[in-house]
Amino acid sequence: MTGPGAVGIGARLARWLVDRWVFGVGLLVLGYLLLPVAVVAGLSFNRPSSRLSYDFNEFTLDNWRQPCATSEMCDAVLRSVQIGFLATAGATIFGTLMAFALVRHRFRGRSAVNLLIFLPMATPELVMGSSLLTLFVAGAVPLGFWTVVTAHVMFCLSFVVVTVKARLAGMDTRLEEAAMDLYASEWQTFRLVTLPLVLPGIVAAALLAFSLSFDDFIVTNFNSGTTVTFPMYVWGAAQRGIPPQVNVIGTAMFAVALLVVLGGTVGRRRGQISPRSRA
Repeated sequence: MTGPGAVGIGARLARWLVDRWVFGVGLLVLGYLLLPVAVVAGLSFNRPSSRLSYDFNEFTLDNWRQPCATSEMCDAVLRSVQIGFLATAGATIFGTLMAFALVRHRFRGRSAVNLLIFLPMATPELVMGSSLLTLFVAGAVPLGFWTVVTAHVMFCLSFVVVTVKARLAGMDTRLEEAAMDLYASEWQTFRLVTLPLVLPGIVAAALLAFSLSFDDFIVTNFNSGTTVTFPMYVWGAAQRGIPPQVNVIGTAMFAVALLVVLGGTVGRRRGQISPRSRA
């Protein structure tokens, strides 16, 4: 097809591509980021030809039917989940309190504290892990489950503070002032106004802290003693063949995280729409 019509179609197509090139690049980057996840999900349905082989050999559901075929792996997963929950709880509580103090109060040394908060995020994990090991050994603290929890709380704390601080900095304080002008007490203002506004940031910080704790290997390897977490199990199993159930655990963790994020997004949109519908 040639002529003015073809030229018009070509011009419209070129204009459409120019207007949406950012969207196309975003889709390509997203696909690149999700490609490893897709490979792991595919390998979770694979029966490898040998223990040291990672090729797609045969489709099977046995890996999902028997995720704990290797008992040591499930013990390591449970231990990582326990450490993750404890580290998340500790880091979220202390980090939220620190964020409120840094945003809402002026005190001597505040700028120095803000600077020190970023140091654990910028410090290489190798340095942090070895430093914590030196601290525990010098204090005659036996290495094990609780030293891992302590180490995870320490490096997750900075991420929680930064995340909650960003939420607090963007919050309109006039809403709190209006609540107190309407004779709400400080506790009522915090419970009914401040906390609901800050809660998305706290939840995001908690999810980030759990992901960092569950995924950590270097700091854990320095301070775990005889405690074996899921990343340490995978590292050890790689020398003799990783069981396919590892891919099941990875896919399940990604699915749970995706459901949590989607659930939070849907809940937030419903909360934004419901007042309009009532109006």
